[in-house]
Amino acid sequence: MKIIIAIVQNADRSNLTEALRRAKLGHTRLNTVGGFLSQGNTTFVIGVTEERVDEALQVIHDHCHTREVLHRPGPGALHPDAYVTPVHVEVGGATIFIVDAEYRQL
Repeated sequence: MKIIIAIVQNADRSNLTEALRRAKLGHTRLNTVGGFLSQGNTTFVIGVTEERVDEALQVIHDHCHTREVLHRPGPGALHPDAYVTPVHVEVGGATIFIVDAEYRQL
């Protein structure tokens, strides 16, 4: 048994949810916020047998896309008078962790 933890942009959440349902891949969604851009993400926790890992990864790949956003960083720890230039950052796709899991029903 494997647990796939996939962190995706909220823009891809609905399409991925529907695709996972169609593929009959059980999952749980958690609303999360990224630490760098402070934008909303969704973390999917997907439990699959080892035989279905590649199938699940393909579904995620097919429904999570990269995009470019303009990031306007706040002054943060910089001097309050410092000017920070906005930068283009590529976001999206999916950050994926695959973890071994043991299943027990109590």
